[in-house]
Amino acid sequence: MPRAVALGLPGPPRAGERMSRLLCCVQARPLGFLKPSSLTKVSSHFKTHQDSLPRLPVPPLQQTLDHYLKALQPIVSEEEWAQTKQLVEEFQSPGGVGERLQKGLERRARKTENWLSEWWLKTAYLQYRQPLVIYSSPVAHVGAGQGGGRASSPGTLPVEYLGGKPLCMNQYYQILSSCRVPGPKQDSVTNFSKIKKPPAHITVVHNYQFFELDVYHSDGTPLTSDQIFTQLEKIWNSSLQTNKEPVGILTSNHRNSWAKAYSTLIKDKVNRESVRSIQKSIFTVCLDAPMPRVSEDRYRHQVACQMLHGGGGKLNSGNRWFDKTLQFIVAEDGACGLIYEHAAAEGPPITTLVDHVIEFTKKPELVRSPMIPLPMPKKLRFNITPEIKSDIEKAKQNLSIMIQDLDITVFVFHHFGKDFPKSEKLSPDAFIQMALQLAYYRIYGQACATYESASLRMFHLGRTDTIRSASMDSLTFVKAMGDPNVTAICGKAFDRHLLGLKLQAIEDLVSMPDIFMDTSYAIAMHFNLSTSQVPAKTDCVMFFGPVVPDGYGVCYNPMESHINFSVSAYNSCAETNAVRLAHYLEQALLDMRALLQSHPRAKL
Repeated sequence: MPRAVALGLPGPPRAGERMSRLLCCVQARPLGFLKPSSLTKVSSHFKTHQDSLPRLPVPPLQQTLDHYLKALQPIVSEEEWAQTKQLVEEFQSPGGVGERLQKGLERRARKTENWLSEWWLKTAYLQYRQPLVIYSSPVAHVGAGQGGGRASSPGTLPVEYLGGKPLCMNQYYQILSSCRVPGPKQDSVTNFSKIKKPPAHITVVHNYQFFELDVYHSDGTPLTSDQIFTQLEKIWNSSLQTNKEPVGILTSNHRNSWAKAYSTLIKDKVNRESVRSIQKSIFTVCLDAPMPRVSEDRYRHQVACQMLHGGGGKLNSGNRWFDKTLQFIVAEDGACGLIYEHAAAEGPPITTLVDHVIEFTKKPELVRSPMIPLPMPKKLRFNITPEIKSDIEKAKQNLSIMIQDLDITVFVFHHFGKDFPKSEKLSPDAFIQMALQLAYYRIYGQACATYESASLRMFHLGRTDTIRSASMDSLTFVKAMGDPNVTAICGKAFDRHLLGLKLQAIEDLVSMPDIFMDTSYAIAMHFNLSTSQVPAKTDCVMFFGPVVPDGYGVCYNPMESHINFSVSAYNSCAETNAVRLAHYLEQALLDMRALLQSHPRAKL
């Protein structure tokens, strides 16, 4: 599912804080950037932890199919459900295709570290041909007033736990020094962090011009904040003109179009070396030109759009390399955030990373800058041929159409936060999911397939599975206030298992089973509500585009006394409206609180 993050959503920040917050992002070193000599130690520690994690199980076939039929009930007609039930019975008959595919999956699970991870990376990301912008890449807006940055000493990531169980940390190690590379039918991801001589530079882009900035000295020690500030000033002052072609906007295009343009671009040796430098860099820093002035109540929306897509070809969309796994964005008005390419990681590790950055940069820097001159950062050159210029113009036009179609609202629900559902001994996430079901039902008079991302990081190389909030219980709830019970993070949900069975059928070259050609399956996979809770210590919210043309993307971060929400839709769909769903969601939360307060629970 696509994901975009907005972190800390204040009004317009004071312009004088712009550079200090940039230093927070550049110098916070959230993963403890390491000297090459430390890599062996980290690798050993990481491998020991990873090997101790349980492997992702293949759920029993009967269990998955029972859950599938149960999830279909609130969203398909009785006739469709009866037909699907018959197909399910045929699929799971003894000696039938379901049993054969199940055994194939179980064999795969025994032979691989994670039976799902490679398939999921390919089907969810690398074979996905829509643009990364809006459709896939997540974004973050870091709030004002966080103070100056500093460099950390070498170290390793602390292992995270959920419910006392250690989590897979693999995603963190995919974020730095990596980049997506377009291909004609399938993309790939290159990671340079584990090569013999890991990259020691970041990419900085200003006014569409790219620079290679070394952030380590030759002895492996990192530059101080003061030194990086000096280097950034050099870059800024040497790239004040915007008369360059926005070559970075090529990365915003449809993946097939970008793959073709990429092939043309790297035929030139100079271009190829510049692209390679960007791909190898630890991350990218985007120094953005000012966005048009807006009223304070529109500022939150504008920053969200700036972080998500850059505002278009005439603004900052050319100031990006969207294939780069991690890009920090700093605007002249002080707005600061990040965008990341989704193949590497989910939202929670990114928000954890940002939490770490924010906390880390509050500490004073202890290292004094040596008084030695530093070389001018290297400017990356691009030779723009008429064919490449034509590709850039097409990318501008396509991005403009996508931007015009995006309907997004970001808001703060001030009436209560996770404190209220907790006081009622209810899960804040379940409470919000039921409010979403109630809001959607009040608008459309029916339930819909609802996706909520659930982490599988308690398993080795685990990514996500699906919590389906729409159930017969939730349908009863929206009519007469019921309560659902869903468990997906234990590896017992059915979505990824069904996907595995489908891909196993393709791999075995058997004809596609009828269960996957069924109308009910298409309805079940058409997520009109794509949702995600991404909690963080930082006052933040994620946002992302809908996954279907007539759907919504909803993300939320429940803080103690308020909840940050984002809602997105597409203007091209007359039936959806982000502001309307936001209004109904707010009303649903208030009505649910009123219901609970008017019917107090018996004291245990």
